[in-house]
Amino acid sequence: MAGGIFALLDDVAAIARIAAASIDDVGAAAGRASVKAAGVVVDDTAVTPQYVQGVAAKRELPIIKKIAIGSLRNKILFILPAALLLSQFLPWLLTPLLMVGGTYLCFEGAEKIWERISGHHEAEVEEASTELDPEHEATMVSGAIRTDFILSGEIMVIALNEVTDEPFVARAAILLVVAIAITLLVYGVVALIVKMDDVGVHLTQRSSALLQRVGHGLVKFMPVLLAIISTVGIAAMVWVGGHIILVGVDDLGFHPPYDFVHHLEEDVHHAMGAFGAVAGWLTNTVASALIGLVWGAIVVAIWHVIPRPGKHATDHA
Repeated sequence: MAGGIFALLDDVAAIARIAAASIDDVGAAAGRASVKAAGVVVDDTAVTPQYVQGVAAKRELPIIKKIAIGSLRNKILFILPAALLLSQFLPWLLTPLLMVGGTYLCFEGAEKIWERISGHHEAEVEEASTELDPEHEATMVSGAIRTDFILSGEIMVIALNEVTDEPFVARAAILLVVAIAITLLVYGVVALIVKMDDVGVHLTQRSSALLQRVGHGLVKFMPVLLAIISTVGIAAMVWVGGHIILVGVDDLGFHPPYDFVHHLEEDVHHAMGAFGAVAGWLTNTVASALIGLVWGAIVVAIWHVIPRPGKHATDHA
């Protein structure tokens, strides 16, 4: 009897070890998938604070919460099931879908670069700095959730592409972890960013001279931080989008662009000695960004040439 109990305990312990290993595997795979989607995550983080510019301080966190809930709903209820079905029955569509998403990222990045060069970006920021009534707030949140749907879809497809060899249940678990973790990360960081200036203002009202200096520093630094995040987001879009296009074209059978960048990366790696790994990575990154910028510029040019209903009225406005 005692032997049977010990045998049962051994079996339970073995099952527990297997389960723990499975959890570790899911966590590790989710981590790898999230890293691959990091460029889009940075873009998502950079885009969201724009939706609360000019909004009353007391409405900032509620708006971010609404967008975060909508983002999580997008990922779990719509994108995740569609991605799982796609990977199970139409895996060959993953590369074309990734390339479509990569093209969108290149387009967005190139268009934002053009807006900054042309000065249209500053005009948009000034126009955005107005108070919102409840109806306009609801419209803005809906628009933010729609934009998030595109970015979330790209994040989930990139993550899925990293775990296509996993069993179906493990794939579902990994994507669920990615969906929740990235949503919490993005909107947690966004909430911290948009409230940091309020923290600074609060500190300026304290009696301590040190805290007042810290508060003034935060108030002055936050616009700089937002500008840095926005710039990094644009760079991430053209880099990630260009890399997706580069790899996708290679997967579809046209190898010269990828082979050229890969050989260039290897040559730089070997030539730079101890700094070879970093230099090689930078070479690949710069090449991907240039490809993304050129591809995005082509799409922007085509987009503005295509006649669309209401296009002239919108451009005039």
